[in-house]
Amino acid sequence: MSRVFFLSANVAAEPHPVYPLGMAAVAASLAARGHRVTQHDHLAEGRSPEALAAAVAAADPEVVCLSLRNLDNVDALSPDGGWTLDGARRLVQVIRGATGAPVIVGGPAFSLLPEEILDYLGADHGVIGEGEEAAPALVEALAAGRSAPRLARGRRPVDGAELPTPLLDPKLVAYYLREAGMVGLQTKRGCPHACTYCTYPVLEGRCFRPRPPGAVADDVERLGRDFGVTSFFFTDSVFNDDEGHAVAVAEELLRRELAVRWCAYFRPAGLGPAEVALFRRAGLYAAELGTDAASDAVLDALGKGFGFDEVVAAHRALVDARVPCAHFVMFGGPGETEATVAEGLSNLAALDHAVVFAYAGIRLLPGTALARRAEAEGVLAPGASLLRPAYYHAPGVDPGALAETLRAGFRGRRDRIFPPEEGQKRLDVMRRFGFQGLLWDHLVTYDAPRARSRG
Repeated sequence: MSRVFFLSANVAAEPHPVYPLGMAAVAASLAARGHRVTQHDHLAEGRSPEALAAAVAAADPEVVCLSLRNLDNVDALSPDGGWTLDGARRLVQVIRGATGAPVIVGGPAFSLLPEEILDYLGADHGVIGEGEEAAPALVEALAAGRSAPRLARGRRPVDGAELPTPLLDPKLVAYYLREAGMVGLQTKRGCPHACTYCTYPVLEGRCFRPRPPGAVADDVERLGRDFGVTSFFFTDSVFNDDEGHAVAVAEELLRRELAVRWCAYFRPAGLGPAEVALFRRAGLYAAELGTDAASDAVLDALGKGFGFDEVVAAHRALVDARVPCAHFVMFGGPGETEATVAEGLSNLAALDHAVVFAYAGIRLLPGTALARRAEAEGVLAPGASLLRPAYYHAPGVDPGALAETLRAGFRGRRDRIFPPEEGQKRLDVMRRFGFQGLLWDHLVTYDAPRARSRG
């Protein structure tokens, strides 16, 4: 069996540090096959190349696996786009200086542009998509001296019932509990929705693959027992679903009387008072809504499958249940005009007792309908590389003027976050005062009358 060194390259701590769950899942698959696994987190180690070199040397690996979570920070106003690959390439160089072992790259960011990223980083092999099957096969081929593909992928998506319990490292759990106050868990993979900008269907498939609710509750219970974890973020692309899996997970948490608190990403459509009440009893304490646009015209052009009235209905259900909610909204998408921007700001003004995170422009990603539309509209040159950040702004919408309009529209509102880096400054202040977790939920107040209709 092989000695395998895992490295999570992610160093982004915005809006809060996120446990490297993908690395832990693939590490679990390798450990289950008898391989000796070491996990290292560059963020948890203070972004120190010296600490990485020392850890690699101590592990004396036969294979190194590098996990890439993000290409950039998807903020069009960020000076360098928060691009991560220069940092990842430096990590590969550090690894090369500490060991002659082959380097395998994987993770969601890598899977978007595998050949380009592998060439840019100078690594040896890559795993496209889920790594639970492909990574062990590649490691074992290398160990046996067999011919190993430069790029490997699993033969099939992992069935939800087969998704492994992540192999969590006690040192890393302690770090994320200290810095973020919570740990992530996944209840399912995949996404059946057709949002034109989104890569989840590309990365995880176009249908939900749910884990058994009992297995999810087992993980929650085990993490509480073994690590003292009582707060979780369910990292599914969308937590609520039409098949009732999210309801079954909540009911299982209630049945076991697990005293935990959790938050998740939600789709506004179909999120009504009954569902919110159940989730709240099961421990829901905050909800992040993929609202994505603030006018019906742009929602339709983004393929969201719901209108702003449904956003308002979900918002009201959460506010009435005193569950803090955050809306994530992108301006400048397809169909955006000066009129829809004004309409969107008016619509958002009706969402009292909530936080709104706004973005100007939408990051273009490979394999998405929005990238194809951008080429057709001349926003993106045909065949242009998307390795470095490129953004969609609707033709006729001036990015600079849009940003100024959003700044003016949100001025004086502590619960309206734009530009993103300004919001991060606010959250950093809260962190320095000892707050943990999502942080934005502390910006929600219920001390003023709530608007009941769209403006």
